[in-house]
Amino acid sequence: MAQQHLDPTDPRSRHAGPVPTGDVLAGYLRSQATEFLRALRLHRETGSGANGSEGSAEAARALRRSARRISASLHTFQSLLDSDWCEAMRPELAWVSGTLAMEHAYTARLERLLAALHRLSGSTAFPAQTGARAAAESLPKAGPPAQERGNLTVGAAKAGALLDRQLTLARTRAHSTALQALGSSRFHAVADKVAVLASEVPLAKTAGTTDLRPLATAAQDRLADAVTALPLVVAGHPYNAAALIHGLSPDTVAHPQDAPWHQVRLLLRLHRYAREAVSGPQGNAVVDLRLLAAGQALNRHRDASEAAAAAAQAARTPRIAPATAYALGVLHADQRHEVEAARFAFQQAWQKETVGAS
Repeated sequence: MAQQHLDPTDPRSRHAGPVPTGDVLAGYLRSQATEFLRALRLHRETGSGANGSEGSAEAARALRRSARRISASLHTFQSLLDSDWCEAMRPELAWVSGTLAMEHAYTARLERLLAALHRLSGSTAFPAQTGARAAAESLPKAGPPAQERGNLTVGAAKAGALLDRQLTLARTRAHSTALQALGSSRFHAVADKVAVLASEVPLAKTAGTTDLRPLATAAQDRLADAVTALPLVVAGHPYNAAALIHGLSPDTVAHPQDAPWHQVRLLLRLHRYAREAVSGPQGNAVVDLRLLAAGQALNRHRDASEAAAAAAQAARTPRIAPATAYALGVLHADQRHEVEAARFAFQQAWQKETVGAS
């Protein structure tokens, strides 16, 4: 991928500053482990009631951020660390991050779907929810033709109520699961290992003299290869309807088109975290606005894909009224169009020249 300049944190840079070695990686991992422990202390101090406080929610987000960064570094730089330790830690950190993410995901999904129903139906039946306005502003304003609005409005309220019941129940269960996980012996074992990591990083013997940048470059190349394999030509138009295929199939597996895009999102995250690690714990990595925009587009892609799946799942609820099923079908189609729009936005961001800002 073409770039206009190379900065010290870019893995391909070979000319600026000291060579980042395993000692830099160790400093980065210690800093992330410290952030993990700080977030865990904050979570315990802010409490964990039935719905959780804003402080505990922010602490959970901080736990997820640090767990992702540690896990990503263990993946990218495993050859510089104790292999057995990495293999044992990575799935545990993924479990922590994934478990803590679910409650927020269900909340955001419900807000997104209710905002879309409100926009599509032109109804005032759905009160504004926290975050729903921002979600609505990111969506296109076009709705169904006027003659279809009557049927949609009739079923929209019931569709919204059905989604509210299903996703609120899922969110409540996710909250309980997270609380149970944070109190489990499994999590305490992870926290103990992270506490050790904050002071002692299990580097391989040769890590102290090994340049981190080739490993970071490999992560960058894996991302570039995955992007090259994406059907970007198909995504050259924001609403080509290819994303609607198989949308309401009785098969409940994930949409087959989405998997490569989700994989690119994960590889993009690995690349970003590798850049952070190369810059060191106190480093000022150049902000790559292209990567930032591309990552935001892929986040929207995931959110729309999962929202569409939730609408399709709700439409499979037995004995729902035809108007409700119709509203859910329109909602599903709307979110699959959002999937296409996100792919188009990613393509536009990826093709732009890199712009850096300290």
